[in-house]
Amino acid sequence: MTTLPTSTEKKLGLAIDLDTCVGCHACVVSCKEWNTSNYGTPLSDEDAYGAEPHGTFLNRVHSFEAQPETGCSQTIHFPKSCLHCDDAPCVTVCPTGASYKRTEDGIVLVNEDDCMGCGLCAWACPYGARELDQLSGVMKKCTLCIDRIYNENIPEEDRVPACVRSCPAGARHFGDFADPDSNVSKLVAERGGIDLMPEMGTKPVNKYLPPRPKDRPSEARLEETHSEPKGFLAWLDKALEAI
Repeated sequence: MTTLPTSTEKKLGLAIDLDTCVGCHACVVSCKEWNTSNYGTPLSDEDAYGAEPHGTFLNRVHSFEAQPETGCSQTIHFPKSCLHCDDAPCVTVCPTGASYKRTEDGIVLVNEDDCMGCGLCAWACPYGARELDQLSGVMKKCTLCIDRIYNENIPEEDRVPACVRSCPAGARHFGDFADPDSNVSKLVAERGGIDLMPEMGTKPVNKYLPPRPKDRPSEARLEETHSEPKGFLAWLDKALEAI
């Protein structure tokens, strides 16, 4: 078993705005491209143009028709990737120590040289955020584009995860949650950002900004900016069970 660090200097992560995401999958495509080109071995695609295509993705977008208690049905586009949990079960169950959480910024990574592809981390992750790459035989996951965010050889505006840089709707935000004055900390405070499945006790760093009800006048929706839509978490739990 691996012991998690008790604290990190930073908590880098994403704030994802479910009210803004339009489900265009630009984040999925850019993530796949960047990590296929730069992340160890390429992410696999098998039978890509055949009858049953499948492959490895570090970021996926699920779309649901939601029926919140407070209003009419609405379509919710739900991006999902590794949440870089403070108490990451994928790290504690890894028998080789391949999965680890960095103390300097809180990013959860996989040392592919030590990974034996046993799949225990995928089993332990309650969010389904890990995928066994069938071609390389090792686990793959979101790295927050660690090879971009610290790369001084690229323009400063590009030193964010590929999914953030490519989002045309501006629904994805990157920053340090350990800093209360960071952009993501302020967004979470202003919009009532929520943890995904908080009952699991994993303390995810990534936060979701809940969608506003669509059947109310704009003035009323603005008043609800600081509160979670009634019943949204209960609906979300049910939707995730179906993934």
